[in-house]
Amino acid sequence: MTTLPQTNQQFRLAARPVGLPTADNWQLASEPLAPLLEGEVRVQVLYLSLDPAMRGWMNEGKSYIRPVAIGEVMRAGGVGVVVESKSPDFAVGDHVGGAFGVQQFWTGDTKPGQLNKIDPRVASLPAWLNILGMPGMTAYFGLTEIGQPRAGETVVVSAAAGAVGMTVGQVAKQLGCRVVGIAGGPDKCRFVVEELGFDACIDYKEGAIAAGLKQHCPQGVDVYFDNVGGEILDAVLARINLKARIVICGAISQYNNTAPVRGPANYLSLLVNRARMEGMVVFDYADRYPVAVAELSGYLKQGRMKSKEDIVAGLDSFPETLLKLFNGQNFGKLVLQVAQ
Repeated sequence: MTTLPQTNQQFRLAARPVGLPTADNWQLASEPLAPLLEGEVRVQVLYLSLDPAMRGWMNEGKSYIRPVAIGEVMRAGGVGVVVESKSPDFAVGDHVGGAFGVQQFWTGDTKPGQLNKIDPRVASLPAWLNILGMPGMTAYFGLTEIGQPRAGETVVVSAAAGAVGMTVGQVAKQLGCRVVGIAGGPDKCRFVVEELGFDACIDYKEGAIAAGLKQHCPQGVDVYFDNVGGEILDAVLARINLKARIVICGAISQYNNTAPVRGPANYLSLLVNRARMEGMVVFDYADRYPVAVAELSGYLKQGRMKSKEDIVAGLDSFPETLLKLFNGQNFGKLVLQVAQ
């Protein structure tokens, strides 16, 4: 039997950031592992999902989820393995997913919704944080429920090589749509077209986004799945069709602003085109996650969709690794490997 460590390393929020997070915003703490109570399990965290939303959780103020408190373990979704159990519902060796936080071990009870069993035979553990995890659920429900694409329509998605964007585009292709991505750099654009099957990809780092949209969306845009906000949102709004649907999933270009968030300058295009712009929060669809997992895992098994992860090893690298999200360095879903 493997002997567990006696302590648990954690990253706690030490101060609220202004702009990009720095080392001063984090405290690397160590606390003893307490004995389990009845009904509890202990999970060794293997992989953590690093997401743009984490930057918003660090801010104080009203949002769709309460902010991470000062001194609290930083919130993060993860997958791991049960290493101790006093719960009849989970056995040692079970692979599970949950909101484990940025730490080596998670300990807690097994009330409904706290943990979910995952099957590493269906997909790799990192893929359970990507296409079969929160990004995949966000993409699936944001596109199908709010975007409501129909076969033959043109779907545009920003941050197309990122975790949410890659799944949005692939699902849209399964639905018979023409799909145009927006991504940063020739390698990402090439991946989006050649590996994921998008019809085209616009490199925003080359500028001329409006020209790219005109070239690749000659009939206009029916659905736009927005992950970045700012200038790119404005450029797409200038190309939308009558009754277009705009899904507001995120605005990564604005998360580290020290000035007020930039809103859409072209919002009157919504009026002219009788279009709809709607925000989405994935937690609203939690009771239907199994439906999406079943469909997406089927596509994976059939080779009709792909899941790409950018894995960085080492809990101690968390502060620097998180910043990859905001400077465009990650290629695919950013995952922190905590243990093997």
